[in-house]
Amino acid sequence: MEFRSDARIDQSNVRYGGGGGRRGGRGMAVGGGLGGIIILVLMLLFGGGGIGDILGGGGAAQPQQQQPQENPNCQTGADIERDPECRWPAYVTAINDYWSQALEGYQPATTQLFSGQVGTACGTGSSEMGPFYCPGDNTVYIDTEFMGVLLNQLGAAGGYAAEAYIVAHEYGHHISNLTGQMREARAGGNDTGPESNAVRLELQADCYAGVWFKNAMNDPDGLIETVTQDDLNRIVDAARAVGDDHIQQQQGGRVVPESWTHGSSQMRQYWVAKGFQSGDPNVCDTFSTDDLGG
Repeated sequence: MEFRSDARIDQSNVRYGGGGGRRGGRGMAVGGGLGGIIILVLMLLFGGGGIGDILGGGGAAQPQQQQPQENPNCQTGADIERDPECRWPAYVTAINDYWSQALEGYQPATTQLFSGQVGTACGTGSSEMGPFYCPGDNTVYIDTEFMGVLLNQLGAAGGYAAEAYIVAHEYGHHISNLTGQMREARAGGNDTGPESNAVRLELQADCYAGVWFKNAMNDPDGLIETVTQDDLNRIVDAARAVGDDHIQQQQGGRVVPESWTHGSSQMRQYWVAKGFQSGDPNVCDTFSTDDLGG
């Protein structure tokens, strides 16, 4: 995946280092492309409660000291070759550019890049959770270094396209939050299983990520200039790697569909492809269909 050298990068919605979000706020973090993976494993091993219980949702966050991260000087796509860290605000810029046009009244989320642990409005977040979205402060949290580690551990090829898909997935949760679908999905409680609202919410975010990618690569003025077949393969591979069934198998256990919170690899690949092939966010209504791609 290559970036257009003269396209602008907007860093105004990206925070670097330290903790973001309010302490002791309300809300529950939403697992995304990688978010919730370690939580899922903990729930399977220890039979714990909901994600909010493990995160300490609603309780006062007590973040450990973070390692400071420098704020890179990123102006255009050309800066990514000079400093690869500029790719993170580039992803965010491209995502916000699309949704600001596609969704009336769109309000950008904040992206917090951190290391170790971070205080959020949903409780304490940590690197091991992977990227996640907190609706309590409308923030996407990413430990950029550890995300690559998780992709590798899950057997994904990785790369810029895979990273962009994961960030776009987290912003997909932000869209669901803005439209009110996240609130409606949670009204029935923290259900699990292949047809649960929890899985439908994750698949919707996958679909939104596919929609964004299709439109971003077709934007003549956008940051993403070229996308190869290899890039597309990496996106599909990342969706496979974060499927509940794949994670359960990799952890040495049996596949337990009743415990799924994100959907199987097949389901996740299906909805990424559905969004990408159409380029239309209206196809992402995962709550009114019986066909979830399983």
